[in-house]
Amino acid sequence: MRIRTLIDVPPKARPGELITIRATISHPMETGYRRDSGGTLLARDIIRTFSCRFGDKTFFRSDLFPAVSANPYLSFHYRAQVSGELTFIWSGDRGFEHRERVALIVE
Repeated sequence: MRIRTLIDVPPKARPGELITIRATISHPMETGYRRDSGGTLLARDIIRTFSCRFGDKTFFRSDLFPAVSANPYLSFHYRAQVSGELTFIWSGDRGFEHRERVALIVE
């Protein structure tokens, strides 16, 4: 599976500024309840958790469930204090895990 993510972090933030972060990932989010054209039940394949960390501290975490649509999109806020690295982590069924890193510049 080719994984495609779109992450939107402002290019720069001022100290103390509340920024909006947006993230989406291409993933089918198969519920495990549908059947293929031959009637065989399709195996469940969902992203179960998403988290975002600044340095080594997780500041946003979300549990996802079968009712979440394909290519899940999340939007959340973070109060920027210092420059550093944001780490986005998606994990799910069948050992799925994907990480992306984005620099956050605070001036």
